[in-house]
Amino acid sequence: MSRAGSRAWVPWQDLPILDEKLDALAQMMAQHMARPFPPGFRGLDVEGRDMVMLDSDAYAYAASVYEDLLSDQASARLTQRLTSAFGKVLPAIDDEYAAKYYTHLHNMVVLSAEIESQRKK
Repeated sequence: MSRAGSRAWVPWQDLPILDEKLDALAQMMAQHMARPFPPGFRGLDVEGRDMVMLDSDAYAYAASVYEDLLSDQASARLTQRLTSAFGKVLPAIDDEYAAKYYTHLHNMVVLSAEIESQRKK
């Protein structure tokens, strides 16, 4: 399932107010925590990325953005690293549930980056 280069509408793209984006991020984080981890992905490397660590790193980034804990440099580094990782792993995931699970995580990272960008303005 390739998502590279496609820019689908995302629920938060029309939210101009930072508080609304933060609310959307909190909701996405709660949804993520309610979902079971994809069967068969524990200990699995996809495109050189440990999928448990990618999950953990993405959620930690979103939580840090939500709490406004990151320096500009740390945020930029994490955004680049996670965006690159998702760009590699998403097209390589064949399992439908896992693809949805990791797409949701990717969307959390994208929203988090948008929040950080809006805070800098």
